[in-house]
Amino acid sequence: MAEKQFETTVSGDHVAPVSPASSTMDVEDKAVMQQMGKTQQLKRRFNYISILGLSLTLLSSWEAFGSSLGTGLYAGGPVTLVWGLFFTGSGTLALACSIAEMASMCPISGAQYHWTYMFAPKKWRVQITFLQGWCTVFAWQATITSLTYIIAGQIQGMVILNWPDYGFERWHTTLMMWAVLGMTYVVNVYGIGLLPATELFAGICHVLFFIIFAVVMLVLGRNSDAKFVFTTFINQTGWESTGVGFFIGLLPCIWCIIGFDGAIHMSEETEKAAHTIPKIIVTTVLINATLAWLFLLLSLFAIKDINLAISTPTGYAILEIFRQLTNSTTSATLMMCAMLTISIAAMFGTLASVSRLTWAFARDDGLPFSNFFKHVDPKYRIPTRAVSLVSVVIILLSLINIGSSVALNAVLSLSTIGLYISYIIPIACLLSLRLRVATSKAEPGLAGVDDDKIVFGPWTLGRWGPLVNLYAICYATLLVPFMALPSTLPLTKETMNYAGPVFLLVIVFAGIDYAVRGRKHFHGPSREVQRAVQEG
Repeated sequence: MAEKQFETTVSGDHVAPVSPASSTMDVEDKAVMQQMGKTQQLKRRFNYISILGLSLTLLSSWEAFGSSLGTGLYAGGPVTLVWGLFFTGSGTLALACSIAEMASMCPISGAQYHWTYMFAPKKWRVQITFLQGWCTVFAWQATITSLTYIIAGQIQGMVILNWPDYGFERWHTTLMMWAVLGMTYVVNVYGIGLLPATELFAGICHVLFFIIFAVVMLVLGRNSDAKFVFTTFINQTGWESTGVGFFIGLLPCIWCIIGFDGAIHMSEETEKAAHTIPKIIVTTVLINATLAWLFLLLSLFAIKDINLAISTPTGYAILEIFRQLTNSTTSATLMMCAMLTISIAAMFGTLASVSRLTWAFARDDGLPFSNFFKHVDPKYRIPTRAVSLVSVVIILLSLINIGSSVALNAVLSLSTIGLYISYIIPIACLLSLRLRVATSKAEPGLAGVDDDKIVFGPWTLGRWGPLVNLYAICYATLLVPFMALPSTLPLTKETMNYAGPVFLLVIVFAGIDYAVRGRKHFHGPSREVQRAVQEG
């Protein structure tokens, strides 16, 4: 039955060699790869614990909250952040559960675009899949560039905190981005064997540092009262509507737990992926959302002067909050350094994840020059050219910052809205199909889709699936328009939110690319091998 879910596009030029490790692969993973029609080219380095470390670190939600807290303070204030995280947490969990169900059926690096092809109407599935592939690739490219930019900005923020006379220059940010990227590239290529252990250690530190921060922030006492933390609403956005101010203020709550699909793109390097990856996705969201909410409360109680936190010259409210809490610039710097170590570790995992997604799209001939970028290095057993491509794009985007940070932010604004769209499409296709056909459950390697049945993998939502899918779609669809609104008024080139226009440009680019190149070369996820046993 599962044989019917993919077009067969096998040719001598496109079939990748089966790695020597395929003969010793776990039986479950072998069955899954055969079901997907793919050869095992990458080494399965990650087990349950190490991929959990990578996933926890990749999200690093309480650290991410620190980097984006300022927006929430002037758009909605404490009320939006404290109660809004419950809303975004529930919606993100619904998205994560929906994505996890698909990952259990088909744990593959291409993830969203691959599942879109499985569930979309046959008449349009190739075109929708192609657009979805570009949307996901662009969104993750913007996300990793944003992370690089934020890390560089936080380093500069610490410099400004310690040396107020420091002359800020945009090219300094660009050089710092290159330094962070260089270190990340070395780890992802030459230190790839150490990546699972590195991410596991970082995941432990992610939780351990939170505990240390919590103790320190509790011991040093609180500067704000419960009324301020749980009831204060602030709207300095310029929008007259408090509702608009509230939804704009949700951005930190969205940003801190987005990107939970990062582990999925490492599926082909994870043992027993059909069982492991779904559990990792859900566990990651639950742990990180909880830590983020607790860290938020500690940070809000630590505020002495919210206006200073909003207007801090460092650009990061959390730095000013640490300073107000400790009454020490040195202590605030040390706390920020601890958060930065996790953010840098998150860069390691994010580059690995984005490069695997990019490689998977090239493997299915979705990218220009796909034959070049689908190459897997025989020594390191990783897609080094895809890693290099993602890194080069970061470098090129960082050059934009030298001329205009507004222009760079316009590109980076795609990350959140692009990722949400990449979640909505396959979930909507799945919901539409599951309402029309019968469903059942099977072991890994037997899951699949045909005209009258969906066979889910070992991790499934069961009878709750349609409700969870519907809530996930409604939640994400509600928030997407607010992600495209400017966060402050009046509107200028600095305050303009370019997410909407940039996303439309991506769609136009993908449409043109499909008309010129894609319709000739892209036919959906290709099969590199034929199944030995035909089913159904």
